[in-house]
Amino acid sequence: MQENEIAHYCQKCLAANPLGQDFCARCGTRLMIVVEPASLRYESMEAGATGEEHLLERISVLENRLGRLTDRLERSLDLLLRQAQNSYFDRVLLKSLIGILNEDGVVESQKLERLWQERCEQDAATQEQTNRREELRSRIITSYRGVDRVVLEQFVNEGFLLIQEGNFDRGIQALRKAAEIDSDNASLLALIGEHYFETGRTRLALDYLSRALQISPDNNHVSLLLGLVCGDAGKTDRARELLETATRRGGSSFAAHYGLGRLFIAEQQWEKALREFKRALASKPSPEAHYALGCIYFLLNRDDLAARHLRKAVALDHQYGEAFHLLGLVHQRGGHDELAQRAFAQARAQAIPQEPSRKKRAGSPSQLNPQLFQTGARGNRRLMTGGDRRLAEALRKDALRAFLTSRV
Repeated sequence: MQENEIAHYCQKCLAANPLGQDFCARCGTRLMIVVEPASLRYESMEAGATGEEHLLERISVLENRLGRLTDRLERSLDLLLRQAQNSYFDRVLLKSLIGILNEDGVVESQKLERLWQERCEQDAATQEQTNRREELRSRIITSYRGVDRVVLEQFVNEGFLLIQEGNFDRGIQALRKAAEIDSDNASLLALIGEHYFETGRTRLALDYLSRALQISPDNNHVSLLLGLVCGDAGKTDRARELLETATRRGGSSFAAHYGLGRLFIAEQQWEKALREFKRALASKPSPEAHYALGCIYFLLNRDDLAARHLRKAVALDHQYGEAFHLLGLVHQRGGHDELAQRAFAQARAQAIPQEPSRKKRAGSPSQLNPQLFQTGARGNRRLMTGGDRRLAEALRKDALRAFLTSRV
């Protein structure tokens, strides 16, 4: 083979092979089109390769890389298929074992499936929370520009470590010390305020969330949390302003519309409250949203609509005792005693107080009102989270779920 003649160079042993040969004469490897023209070999000092040589070289490199990538993808696909097959066989085996245990009365398959799903959701939420905390920790430390960076970093790391271990009180105390050093850190203030909102400590939540919103006034989720806290603190005008701002800028949410509905209830503006509860249901269909609508329809003596929403609530959650209880009141007021007794029986099964006496039944509607509409001796305080624990928990969860995606 003459010098500068285009040759097939083996991609494995680099031996030169005549043009048109398919396999390397030295090692037997299948040859690509052209690995490298002779004029570009590093051993050659000659320059000036033709355009054809450059084109063949580029095609060869692409062909070589494409071949390697295809081979890796095939191996990866084969591995995934084997893992999927193993997972399928494992699941079939588990379902067979569960079926046998269910037939013998050892386990309840539906209950086990529900618990397994709840555990998966809990693990996913825990991982999401861990990732969020790590991101927040890094953001809080890097945003500080003061001279006490070492001390602040120590408090922040200590606080997040204690929270990760489940010691929330000590962890928040450490973060509060960090907030004293960096009083303008909106992320840190919002995190502390979120914790106090979640634990129902209204005064502290109001303090830290107000400071966070003052620094970052465009944060919709801080507006949402602070609006709910202001409602619990009796600051109804401020609460309405913040919640309306949160829905206008951040979109609809169950927590915001439900909170606005509770504010209108306190003012006995029933039609406005009904409108907000409908929006809450549209933003998040849930048993709690249907129950809230059933409550206000019951108060407005629109028993057909109240019963419709309450039946939807108990259909979504067969253990919703409060909904069964109110459904019994609806049937009782309509004279359907048999249906009322069935609903009350379901309520008693969920440890809900027994139906009112005939004397109460003959009373005014306010005597039959569910706890949702009762503010008690505290007046306008605890408007958002008072009265009904389940609705309060749903409110907090929805507000905090929205807060997880916030960027202060």
